[in-house]
Parts: sequence; C-alpha cells; structure tokens
Amino acid sequence: MISLNEYLYNGDTVLKILIKYSADLKQEAITTNNAIDLAHSNFLVQIIELLEHTDFLTSQSQRIKEFYLYMTRKYPFLAFTFKGRIKSLIRAEEKFNAYVMEYIYNYYKENERYPSETEIKNNLHCFRDLIAYRIVISLPVCHIAEGESREAQEKKYLYEIANALPGFLEERGFSPETSGRSQTECSDEIEADKRFYYRDYVLNSRPSGYQSLHITFYDNLARCYTELQLRTKDMDDLAEIGAANHFGYEKIQEESRSKRDLIPVGECRAFDEAYERLNVLQELDLSTVNVNMFRAINNQLINDGCGLFRGRQILPFEHLSRFQYDPVI
Repeated sequence: MISLNEYLYNGDTVLKILIKYSADLKQEAITTNNAIDLAHSNFLVQIIELLEHTDFLTSQSQRIKEFYLYMTRKYPFLAFTFKGRIKSLIRAEEKFNAYVMEYIYNYYKENERYPSETEIKNNLHCFRDLIAYRIVISLPVCHIAEGESREAQEKKYLYEIANALPGFLEERGFSPETSGRSQTECSDEIEADKRFYYRDYVLNSRPSGYQSLHITFYDNLARCYTELQLRTKDMDDLAEIGAANHFGYEKIQEESRSKRDLIPVGECRAFDEAYERLNVLQELDLSTVNVNMFRAINNQLINDGCGLFRGRQILPFEHLSRFQYDPVI
C-alpha cells in the first residue's frame, strides 16, 4: 500500500506530487483490483485539474466579488472579509480516508456486515468543497446600542446575508444545492424557501463548538461545485485558532481509534488502508517535509506558499467598517 507521505520529501511541487501519487495509486488499483484506490486516484485528479486549469476561478471569483460589492453598499457599517481557497492537499487526503472509514464504520454498525467495495465507491460523492469561499463579518462596538448584544446583532446580520446569497448568485450562474437536511435543523431566521440549502451549524453547533452556515452551489459556467461558509469573527476565531480548528489531530486520532476498536485488522481491506493512510498522515512531522514553496519549523509554525497544508488562496477581499463614529442608519 502506498501513501501520500512517501511523496513529501523530494522537493517536488504540490502539482508534481499529486500527479505522481495519483498515477501510482491508479496503477496499484489496477494491479490489486482495488476499486477504492481507483476512486481515490480519480479524486486526486479533480484537485490536479483545479491547479492546472485556473481560468475558471477568475470568472468564478469575479462573480462572487459582485456579492462583496453588494455587501459594501448594503452593510457599510460592517467589517467583513471574503476569502477563497482550494482545499489543501493534506486536508483533502485526510478527508477522503476519514470518509471511507466513517462510511464503513456506520454501515457495519447498522447492518452487522461490511459494505462491498462497489457500495463504498458509489457513496464517495461527498467532496463538494474542494473550492470553498468564506464570508466573515464583524460589527464594530461603536455600532452597538447600549444594552444590545454584539453576538445577537452579528447573528441577525449573518442570517440576513444568508437569505440574500442564494438568489443573488443564482442570477450569476450558480445553482444552490439542497443540503439533504430537514428544515427544522435551520434557524427560523433563514427564510423557509432557503432552509433546504443550508447546513446551520450556528443553531446546531458541532461538539467542538464549531459554528458556521454552509451552503453548496454548482457553478454552471465553471461546471464544478463550490462551498460558501458564513461566519462571525468570533466563530471564525474558534474554527481557525480555537478548539474547533482542523489541526486538532488528537481528537481526530481518538475518533479513528474508536472506529478501529470495532473493526479488527484484516476484516475489511478498504478500512485497513484508509486507517493506515490517515494514521501516518496525522503523525507527519511537517518540519521534516521537503515540498517546494513550503516550510515549517514545527507543526504550529508553518509558512505554506503552495497549498500543501493550509490550502491555496484564490480570493482575498477585505472591507473595513465605514462611519466608525456614526450610528447605524
């Protein structure tokens, strides 16, 4: 079995690593008749195409920028940022293997048997956030009336923005995708005809405390999926530098071990390989990695200029609050 870790020490670029790793996975999948490795290889090809053919990102980001301009007019008193990233290689690899494990684990608990490789492969359709944009808002203290809650006011504006977003982008070639969740899982602040689209982690925060509104669009012009996340600054801080951040590997490792306890080694090849790839990736010492345009002193002090660990940035817009000393009109 090969893993991503084997490709991170030769000074190659992320693109070259992806091309080598996906080709080797495909060859091994053919040799060993492994449908999951073949699906894994095809998943990596999607990332390769994003990195090789970026013209569509210019069009996409320009259309999303129109919503940014709408917000500057509608909410001049808010501070907010628009950021866009292609998912990092390490995070994408981690997510693929974690999803394989989770699917097999849940299937086994429900059916008391393991799914076939065909069943696993047919359910690997969850990766619609390889391109993700994030809108983060903050309300300056000078715009908060005495006795009002800053958190409540920011949430009110967050839901207002969430209600405007689907229709605005639909006029510009984006189709909102249904979330597959019940309307009751969304706040009443989201309009009834929009609740089908959102995953409301503000109302239903994750166990880690993570909060955000998520919505997925299909870009009919670029012919790809993209995810938009809406957060307040406090929510973003918790997700990026607090307890809910993606780099809290201890929690992920604990969850992986609990799944391993239920499924013994040797009973399900797909689970064993996903578990091993995820395990060695989480134990990676980033300071020893040699990837072009990446440098790490340790697993916290990282300068990622290539999208290996933090993702490749494709859209930075920042709006500083205006009328700092005037009341909100």
